[in-house]
Amino acid sequence: MSTSSFSYVIYIHAAAEEVWDGLVNPDITRRYWFHENVSDWQVGSEWVHRRTDAEATVDIVGRVLESSPPNRLVLSWALPGEDEDAAAVSRVGFEVSPQGEWPHGPWVGLRIVHSELEPGSEMLKSISFGWPAVLSGLKTMIERPEIFETD
Repeated sequence: MSTSSFSYVIYIHAAAEEVWDGLVNPDITRRYWFHENVSDWQVGSEWVHRRTDAEATVDIVGRVLESSPPNRLVLSWALPGEDEDAAAVSRVGFEVSPQGEWPHGPWVGLRIVHSELEPGSEMLKSISFGWPAVLSGLKTMIERPEIFETD
């Protein structure tokens, strides 16, 4: 079966550890993603992508496939109830690559590869728009945290 993938890279003025924390810490993800990513982030562990509203609806579920803080995280990705159907499960890899010390501190490249997607699927359409928005939110939150502060 043929599959599709989506790849995106963004550069963030931050240390790798700060970007990693921004991906896995639910107190941070809720601020820019409006979801909490919840797991112990150990290989084989379950993870959930849960809304921050009163219902706390789980929108995505999966397992941690690889975890090498602060540089590499790979997750399986499925809609709730579809995680046992191999054809419905995709794979998301995050790679955080230090780019060196530039003026005013460190920079990293954050690359996401979302693969094993059904060509033309709603999931592919959704993540092709969603990932750039989510990662831009992460970048803005890290570089300009005052924008996300509430009174």
